[in-house]
Amino acid sequence: MKSTRILSLLVALTIACVSGVATSSIAIAKEPLKLLLVTGGCCHNYRFQAMATEEAFRAAGIEVKWTIVNEGGNGTEAMIDLYNDPNWAKDYDVVIHNECFAGTDDTDYIRKITKPHQEGTNAVVIHCAMHTYRSAEIDDWREFLGVTSRHHEHQSRYPVDVVATDHAIMDGFPTDYKTPMDELYIILKTWPNTTVLATSTSEKTGEKQPVFWTNRYGKARVFGTTYGHSDDTFRDPAFLRTLVRGTLWAAGHSDDTIRSIKLAEAASVLEKPEVSKP
Repeated sequence: MKSTRILSLLVALTIACVSGVATSSIAIAKEPLKLLLVTGGCCHNYRFQAMATEEAFRAAGIEVKWTIVNEGGNGTEAMIDLYNDPNWAKDYDVVIHNECFAGTDDTDYIRKITKPHQEGTNAVVIHCAMHTYRSAEIDDWREFLGVTSRHHEHQSRYPVDVVATDHAIMDGFPTDYKTPMDELYIILKTWPNTTVLATSTSEKTGEKQPVFWTNRYGKARVFGTTYGHSDDTFRDPAFLRTLVRGTLWAAGHSDDTIRSIKLAEAASVLEKPEVSKP
């Protein structure tokens, strides 16, 4: 409970709305934003990341009805029971995929996930979601993501260069921004309906790699980022703001509403609450 209170305070300092603007913009919605977060699997502190994501929306003044599914253990293969219900996605405005199951390759199972998205369930995809179902022969999941990636490079503090400067999600993104320690995913392909919003440059090859983007998959709007490996990334003001804005974009909110989510003038993320891995 103590760590939860500390995290809530820190994220509230990290993300702030412009007084009287964001609140009125988000308040036009008749009901809370209905978000499903699917998380779990290999390699990351998913409990902390889920908590930080919840607090980011709360700090931004956005009312959310959350459903969080953290299943599948901490290995690289899992088939989550949630997806066996044909109507698993019907109650949500956006599904946030932050799971990491690279070894799962069952075609029928994967299409249970992608079909509702193709039919119009909007989504956000974070970090290891890009390597989830990496072993699969079919491309359905990769087309849904909007990018194809099979490996990443070392952890570093990567500068982020905004290429879609007029896009509401990236408006006001810091020009001198460097990530906390995080991994650079190598993007082998961007799919035809993908719009790259920002890139980072490989320290090994000098090649630019998409790190934030939007995608259209069937009737769905998809926002994606390859960043999100470390706890420090989920404490970072620019990352959290971009994640919130990207979710609002996926949900179909107006550019004015998206732009109303601002960075705090003086964010403090010095304290690091201890939240254990699942």
